[in-house]
This record gives sequence, C-alpha cells and structure tokens, in this order.
Amino acid sequence: MSDFRQPGPPGRRRLDCVTPQTVRTTEHADAPEDVRYEAVRSRDARFDGAFFFAVETTGIYCRPSCPAVTPKRRNVRFFATAAAAQGSGFRACRRCRPDAVPGSADWNVRADVVGRAMRLIGDGVVDREGVAGLAVRLGYSARQVQRQLTAEVGAGPVALARAQRAHTARVLLQTTGLPVTEIAFASGFASVRQFNDTIRAVYAATPSELRAAAPARDRAARRAATPSAGVPLRLAHRGPYQPGPVFDLLQREAVAGVEEVSGERGRRVYRRTLRLPYGTGIVAVQERPGRPGGPGGPGSGGGGWLEARLHLTDLRDLTTSVQRLRRLFDLDADPYAVDERLGADPRLAPLVAARPGLRSPGTADPGELAVRALVGRAEAERLVQRYGKALDAPCGTLTHLFPEPAVLAAAVPEGTPGALAAALADGTVRLDPGADRDDAERALLAVPGLDARTVAVVRTRALGDPDVAPPGAAVPDTWRPWRSYALNHLRAAGEWENDR
Repeated sequence: MSDFRQPGPPGRRRLDCVTPQTVRTTEHADAPEDVRYEAVRSRDARFDGAFFFAVETTGIYCRPSCPAVTPKRRNVRFFATAAAAQGSGFRACRRCRPDAVPGSADWNVRADVVGRAMRLIGDGVVDREGVAGLAVRLGYSARQVQRQLTAEVGAGPVALARAQRAHTARVLLQTTGLPVTEIAFASGFASVRQFNDTIRAVYAATPSELRAAAPARDRAARRAATPSAGVPLRLAHRGPYQPGPVFDLLQREAVAGVEEVSGERGRRVYRRTLRLPYGTGIVAVQERPGRPGGPGGPGSGGGGWLEARLHLTDLRDLTTSVQRLRRLFDLDADPYAVDERLGADPRLAPLVAARPGLRSPGTADPGELAVRALVGRAEAERLVQRYGKALDAPCGTLTHLFPEPAVLAAAVPEGTPGALAAALADGTVRLDPGADRDDAERALLAVPGLDARTVAVVRTRALGDPDVAPPGAAVPDTWRPWRSYALNHLRAAGEWENDR
C-alpha cells in the first residue's frame, strides 16, 4: 500500500523511448538491467514500483527516482519487490521511502497464479490465514506457491507479507499517536518482539526512532490527531491520473446509506462504508485536479496521490482496506503502457491525448458490485435499507453496510438476485482478489438469469480485468490488452453509447 507523495525527478533527462513495459518485455538477458540502470541514472519516476535497486556499498535499497547521488553500475543490484531487497539484507532508504510507491501494475493485470497470489497477499490473506490458506485459495500446494513466487519476484509469501506489515507499521508510527504496542498488533505482527526486530531490519531504526524521523507534515498531523480523526493517507499513483471521470462514475452509482459524493466538481469527497475481515470502516477520499501532460510534458513528475482518511473499528484492517481502495481507484495501473498502446489507434489517439492516465475503476467489495450490477441503483438502495447492517455509529448519511450475500440469499431466495447471492455465499462464485477470472466468468454465466453483459461488467469492475469488451461489441483486437480502458475513453468522450 502507498501513502506518501512520489518525489519528482529533479531536472534530469527522462527515458522517453523507454517505459516500464519495456523492462518487462525486453528479451535480451542483459538489456533489462541496462534499461533499469538508465532509469535509475535518469531518476525516472515512471519506473517506481516496477522494480527496486540496492547499493551494495551502503546496504540501502531505493526506488528508481531516488534523488540521492546515482551509484556506480557495478555496485547496483535490482529486485522485483521490496521484500526481495529486504531478504537480501538491504534496508529501506530514508530519503525516497521505496515502500511508499504504487504497486506493480503486473499483479493486477496478470491472471496466472503469481498475479493472483500477489493480489491475495496484498489483501492480507497471509496475515489472516497463513501460507496454507493462501495455497488453498490458489488451488496449489504451499511448496508450489513458495517456489513460483520466489522464482518470479525473489521472495516467498511470508517475506512479502512481512514487508507489507513493516510498511503498515511505518504509516501508523508516523501518522498516529497510537502506542507502539498497539501498532505492533494492528500491523499484523504476532508479537512486539517480532515487530521490533522487523522494524530494525527493514528501516535500521527502532520504532521510536522511526516515529521521530517522520516528515514535518506527518508530525504535525500526528499532533493534531484525535482518536476519532482516523488514519490520514496519501494513496500514491504513477503517471498522470484523471480523477474527474472516476468521481463522476462513483457519484452516478452512489447507493444511499453506503456511499456519498459531496462537494463541487474538482474538489469532491467520496465517502463509503467498508465491511472488513476484523471489523468495519468508513473512508473518505478527496478528488484532486488532474496533472496535465504525460512523460516529459508540463506538470509531469512521475505521479501523484489521492488524499484519504480511514476510520476503522479494528486497525488490523488497515492494509486490507487500503488495498481495496487502490483497486477501486485503479491506482496501481501503468498509464504509460495503456496510453502507448491505445494512443496508436487513430480513433482513440485524440481521446488519449485529451485524457492521459484515464483509469478503469474497480470496486471496494466485489460481491456488492456483482449484486449492484444486476439489480441497479434503486433496488440496491432498497436492499440496503431492508437488509443492510446498521453501523453502530452512523456518520452523516452513511448508516449501513451493504447486505452480505448470505443475508440476501436468505431474505430474497427467489429469482436471479437470490441465485447470485446464494452462489456468492456458498463459494460457487468467487470474486476475491485471487479468483481465477475465467472460472469466475463461467460460474457467473451458470447463475440462472444472469446475462453476459452483466457478467462483463462484473469481470471488469469486481475482478479488475483490464481487457474486457461487452458481448457483441465491435471492439478491435488492436486495443488488447487494454480494452476496458479503451471503452472508458469512449464513454468519457460520450461516444460509446452511440456505438451500441
């Protein structure tokens, strides 16, 4: 999860002919590391999260855009994940804070076991269910999962979860006044000793020293914080971001009692309730004006962030809730790869130029999204009022959680909504972050009365598939693997409805 601003490259040349996609697709054995070193030398923030580099002479690992003096090539090692760097004995740079970068776009795009595993680990499954639980969800043995993750990303599930816990702990240490002991368990550590040892290993500092080293902004926020103020976060993204269309969609779809969007366009605030593994939550995310230009253009700096604030009944849900928000707002996407492909199409080129970094929004609750896609907004509001769980402490217009599938299955047993709720409740339809998208689509199509168009919406939004086209739509294959994004460009321009 990411909470802090990505610093822009300080006046160095950018690799305009190279994108993070190049790093992943180059076939020559030496070329990827050469490209990565050029990204480091250029301090190119487009690569933040795509890989990490470590300096053997200092024992520190960084993000590619780190503003420190560029190390010599012979002293640099590259890693796919922060966990892999930590596992090799490197500590996080205190200057660039590499743990705060957006997640790799690969994990949300890939449908294989590694991509599914990374999404589940991000959702906190290893912390809650252990490696055995992760393996069961993936349908592989624990040994196979360990082997595949180590081969692909340089770290196993335990190490990946440990790196995530360390980042959660740093956020809580530097932005809240919670006692260290509470933070240890809220971050997912089994003991205070394990917490202390991990913080020292990752950050080369004690928890108290890490708290004292917080940036001035975070120290001021911590002093002003109250128990009811929630956890302030900066949800980082790479590249340009178009918040307007995302907030427009959320405003059109907002279900009373569960969601609300308030404020003037450009400064709106989206708020909603969350059902989480250990408790409930309320989140507020602020719309920030989009940054003009792409790489090398006006205002480009490699990325930005959305301001958010989380109110949780149990802080152990922090990691999970942030990952779900990142999926909702599509913050881990690689806009450079998307815009490069779609911008080559004559029809889409002017739309991409007008809205660089347009995202494909997901959802904070896949099961909820599936039901809402089927029944529509008005019926969803009726279901919330009749069967939704009332919050113990309502917050303004936010009064309920969306009904759980099991509750809906019992209350509305007849018809397609009841059949879908029952399939979600008994696991016949799986829409969690580790679900196989093809299996989920087949299971959805087997639900009596559920049509292919609704299933396409669920696959796009609930399963985060970037390459979905509605059935029967005249969508060219040249838009692959980003057809979901292409259709969002057409919708934003008001052209898609005319195509139907």
